[in-house]
Amino acid sequence: MNKRRSFTGTILMAAAVILLLAGIAAAAGLFDQEEELRPLGLEDVPEEFIPVYEEAAEAYDIPWELLAAVHRVETIFSTMDPLESPVGAEGHLQFMPCTWTGWGHPTCEDELGEGNIPEQEKMDPDVIAQYGGYGVDASGNGTADPYNLEDAVHSAANYLAGSGAAEGRYEDAIYDYNRASWYVEDVMHYFRTFEAGYTAVEFDEVAVEPVDIDS
Repeated sequence: MNKRRSFTGTILMAAAVILLLAGIAAAAGLFDQEEELRPLGLEDVPEEFIPVYEEAAEAYDIPWELLAAVHRVETIFSTMDPLESPVGAEGHLQFMPCTWTGWGHPTCEDELGEGNIPEQEKMDPDVIAQYGGYGVDASGNGTADPYNLEDAVHSAANYLAGSGAAEGRYEDAIYDYNRASWYVEDVMHYFRTFEAGYTAVEFDEVAVEPVDIDS
Protein backbone atom coordinates (compact mmCIF):
# COMPACT_ATOMS: atom_id res chain seq x y z
CA MET A 1 0.00 0.00 0.00
CA ASN A 2 2.73 2.47 0.92
CA LYS A 3 4.76 1.46 -2.12
CA ARG A 4 1.80 2.17 -4.40
CA ARG A 5 1.36 5.64 -2.89
CA SER A 6 5.05 6.33 -3.32
CA PHE A 7 4.94 5.20 -6.95
CA THR A 8 1.89 7.39 -7.66
CA GLY A 9 3.55 10.36 -6.01
CA THR A 10 6.62 9.88 -8.16
CA ILE A 11 4.50 9.88 -11.33
CA LEU A 12 2.70 13.07 -10.27
CA MET A 13 5.98 14.77 -9.45
CA ALA A 14 7.44 13.77 -12.82
CA ALA A 15 4.37 15.10 -14.61
CA ALA A 16 4.67 18.40 -12.76
CA VAL A 17 8.32 18.68 -13.76
CA ILE A 18 7.45 17.97 -17.40
CA LEU A 19 4.76 20.66 -17.37
CA LEU A 20 7.18 23.12 -15.77
CA LEU A 21 9.83 22.42 -18.40
CA ALA A 22 7.24 22.75 -21.17
CA GLY A 23 6.20 26.13 -19.80
CA ILE A 24 9.79 27.31 -19.66
CA ALA A 25 10.37 26.15 -23.21
CA ALA A 26 7.23 27.90 -24.41
CA ALA A 27 8.26 31.10 -22.69
CA ALA A 28 11.71 30.87 -24.21
CA GLY A 29 10.10 30.38 -27.59
CA LEU A 30 8.08 33.55 -27.14
CA PHE A 31 11.18 35.51 -26.18
CA ASP A 32 13.00 34.19 -29.21
CA GLN A 33 10.08 35.23 -31.41
CA GLU A 34 10.19 38.78 -30.05
CA GLU A 35 13.91 39.00 -30.66
CA GLU A 36 13.44 37.86 -34.25
CA LEU A 37 10.99 40.62 -35.22
CA ARG A 38 12.25 42.27 -38.35
CA PRO A 39 12.62 46.07 -38.61
CA LEU A 40 9.80 48.08 -40.19
CA GLY A 41 10.62 48.06 -43.89
CA LEU A 42 10.43 50.96 -46.31
CA GLU A 43 7.55 49.29 -48.12
CA ASP A 44 5.60 48.21 -45.00
CA VAL A 45 2.15 49.63 -44.25
CA PRO A 46 0.08 48.62 -41.19
CA GLU A 47 -2.72 46.42 -42.47
CA GLU A 48 -5.32 47.83 -40.06
CA PHE A 49 -4.73 51.39 -41.28
CA ILE A 50 -5.18 50.75 -44.99
CA PRO A 51 -9.03 50.82 -44.98
CA VAL A 52 -8.92 54.21 -43.20
CA TYR A 53 -6.50 55.57 -45.81
CA GLU A 54 -8.64 54.22 -48.65
CA GLU A 55 -11.87 55.67 -47.29
CA ALA A 56 -10.34 59.12 -46.79
CA ALA A 57 -8.60 59.00 -50.18
CA GLU A 58 -11.86 58.20 -51.93
CA ALA A 59 -13.67 61.00 -50.09
CA TYR A 60 -11.11 63.61 -51.17
CA ASP A 61 -10.01 62.15 -54.51
CA ILE A 62 -6.35 61.63 -53.68
CA PRO A 63 -4.19 58.47 -53.60
CA TRP A 64 -4.34 56.54 -50.34
CA GLU A 65 -0.61 55.87 -50.64
CA LEU A 66 -0.01 59.60 -50.21
CA LEU A 67 -1.83 59.55 -46.88
CA ALA A 68 0.15 56.50 -45.79
CA ALA A 69 3.38 58.26 -46.75
CA VAL A 70 2.53 61.38 -44.75
CA HIS A 71 1.52 59.22 -41.78
CA ARG A 72 4.81 57.30 -42.07
CA VAL A 73 6.94 60.44 -42.04
CA GLU A 74 4.95 62.37 -39.44
CA THR A 75 4.69 59.80 -36.64
CA ILE A 76 5.98 56.48 -38.06
CA PHE A 77 2.39 55.24 -38.23
CA SER A 78 1.40 56.73 -34.85
CA THR A 79 4.22 55.10 -32.88
CA MET A 80 5.64 58.44 -31.79
CA ASP A 81 5.16 58.86 -28.05
CA PRO A 82 3.68 61.27 -27.22
CA LEU A 83 1.77 62.24 -30.35
CA GLU A 84 2.79 65.84 -29.86
CA SER A 85 5.77 67.73 -31.27
CA PRO A 86 7.89 70.27 -29.38
CA VAL A 87 6.29 73.10 -31.39
CA GLY A 88 2.74 72.01 -30.55
CA ALA A 89 1.66 69.87 -33.52
CA GLU A 90 -0.83 67.27 -32.31
CA GLY A 91 -2.22 63.85 -33.09
CA HIS A 92 -1.64 61.06 -35.55
CA LEU A 93 -0.98 63.42 -38.47
CA GLN A 94 0.58 66.30 -36.50
CA PHE A 95 -1.73 69.25 -37.05
CA MET A 96 -1.04 72.63 -35.50
CA PRO A 97 -4.13 73.66 -33.48
CA CYS A 98 -4.81 76.73 -35.65
CA THR A 99 -4.66 74.68 -38.84
CA TRP A 100 -7.01 72.12 -37.30
CA THR A 101 -9.57 74.56 -35.92
CA GLY A 102 -8.96 77.47 -38.26
CA TRP A 103 -6.64 80.44 -38.48
CA GLY A 104 -9.65 82.70 -38.08
CA HIS A 105 -9.87 81.75 -34.41
CA PRO A 106 -9.26 84.83 -32.19
CA THR A 107 -6.27 83.16 -30.47
CA CYS A 108 -4.49 82.32 -33.71
CA GLU A 109 -2.56 85.53 -34.12
CA ASP A 110 0.92 84.02 -33.85
CA GLU A 111 2.68 82.74 -36.97
CA LEU A 112 3.40 79.28 -35.55
CA GLY A 113 -0.24 78.28 -35.22
CA GLU A 114 -0.27 76.96 -31.69
CA GLY A 115 -2.90 79.44 -30.54
CA ASN A 116 -4.73 79.11 -27.25
CA ILE A 117 -7.86 77.30 -28.33
CA PRO A 118 -10.02 75.68 -25.61
CA GLU A 119 -10.24 71.91 -26.12
CA GLN A 120 -14.01 72.00 -26.51
CA GLU A 121 -13.77 74.56 -29.29
CA LYS A 122 -10.80 72.90 -30.94
CA MET A 123 -12.77 69.72 -31.63
CA ASP A 124 -16.18 71.26 -32.33
CA PRO A 125 -17.10 70.79 -36.03
CA ASP A 126 -19.25 73.93 -35.96
CA VAL A 127 -16.40 76.03 -34.58
CA ILE A 128 -14.03 74.52 -37.15
CA ALA A 129 -16.45 75.40 -39.94
CA GLN A 130 -16.78 78.92 -38.56
CA TYR A 131 -13.05 79.58 -38.51
CA GLY A 132 -12.08 77.70 -41.68
CA GLY A 133 -10.17 74.80 -40.15
CA TYR A 134 -9.37 71.43 -41.69
CA GLY A 135 -10.43 69.17 -38.81
CA VAL A 136 -12.98 66.53 -39.84
CA ASP A 137 -15.34 64.44 -37.73
CA ALA A 138 -14.88 61.30 -39.83
CA SER A 139 -15.81 58.95 -36.99
CA GLY A 140 -19.23 60.60 -36.67
CA ASN A 141 -19.10 60.95 -32.89
CA GLY A 142 -19.71 64.71 -32.91
CA THR A 143 -16.11 65.78 -32.40
CA ALA A 144 -13.16 66.30 -34.73
CA ASP A 145 -10.26 64.94 -32.72
CA PRO A 146 -6.64 64.97 -33.99
CA TYR A 147 -5.96 62.02 -31.66
CA ASN A 148 -8.67 59.94 -33.35
CA LEU A 149 -7.11 58.07 -36.28
CA GLU A 150 -10.12 58.35 -38.59
CA ASP A 151 -10.53 62.06 -37.92
CA ALA A 152 -6.81 62.72 -38.35
CA VAL A 153 -6.47 60.81 -41.63
CA HIS A 154 -9.57 62.42 -43.15
CA SER A 155 -8.37 65.83 -42.01
CA ALA A 156 -4.99 65.24 -43.64
CA ALA A 157 -6.77 64.20 -46.83
CA ASN A 158 -8.88 67.34 -46.61
CA TYR A 159 -5.79 69.52 -46.26
CA LEU A 160 -3.73 67.79 -48.95
CA ALA A 161 -6.61 67.80 -51.44
CA GLY A 162 -7.18 71.50 -50.90
CA SER A 163 -3.46 72.17 -51.33
CA GLY A 164 -3.25 70.63 -54.78
CA ALA A 165 -3.15 66.84 -54.32
CA ALA A 166 -6.63 66.43 -55.80
CA GLU A 167 -5.24 67.95 -59.02
CA GLY A 168 -2.14 65.76 -58.96
CA ARG A 169 0.18 68.46 -57.57
CA TYR A 170 1.51 66.20 -54.87
CA GLU A 171 4.77 67.98 -54.14
CA ASP A 172 2.97 71.31 -53.78
CA ALA A 173 0.49 69.76 -51.37
CA ILE A 174 3.20 68.08 -49.32
CA TYR A 175 5.20 71.29 -49.12
CA ASP A 176 2.12 73.13 -47.94
CA TYR A 177 1.65 70.49 -45.23
CA ASN A 178 5.19 71.01 -43.94
CA ARG A 179 7.30 73.69 -45.59
CA ALA A 180 10.64 71.92 -45.84
CA SER A 181 12.33 70.43 -48.90
CA TRP A 182 13.61 67.41 -46.95
CA TYR A 183 10.03 66.70 -45.85
CA VAL A 184 8.77 66.74 -49.43
CA GLU A 185 11.55 64.38 -50.48
CA ASP A 186 10.85 61.95 -47.63
CA VAL A 187 7.09 61.85 -48.21
CA MET A 188 7.50 61.50 -51.98
CA HIS A 189 9.96 58.65 -51.44
CA TYR A 190 7.46 56.66 -49.38
CA PHE A 191 4.60 57.64 -51.67
CA ARG A 192 6.36 56.28 -54.74
CA THR A 193 7.51 53.21 -52.81
CA PHE A 194 3.97 52.37 -51.70
CA GLU A 195 2.62 52.99 -55.20
CA ALA A 196 5.18 50.61 -56.69
CA GLY A 197 4.30 47.85 -54.25
CA TYR A 198 3.62 47.82 -50.52
CA THR A 199 3.62 45.06 -47.90
CA ALA A 200 0.67 44.98 -45.51
CA VAL A 201 1.95 44.06 -42.04
CA GLU A 202 0.68 43.74 -38.51
CA PHE A 203 2.54 45.69 -35.85
CA ASP A 204 3.41 42.53 -33.93
CA GLU A 205 5.33 41.31 -36.98
CA VAL A 206 7.82 44.19 -37.03
CA ALA A 207 10.07 46.12 -34.69
CA VAL A 208 9.30 49.82 -34.98
CA GLU A 209 12.23 52.07 -34.21
CA PRO A 210 11.61 54.81 -31.63
CA VAL A 211 11.16 58.37 -32.83
CA ASP A 212 13.28 61.27 -31.63
CA ILE A 213 10.76 64.11 -31.80
CA ASP A 214 13.44 66.68 -31.00
CA SER A 215 15.36 65.99 -34.20
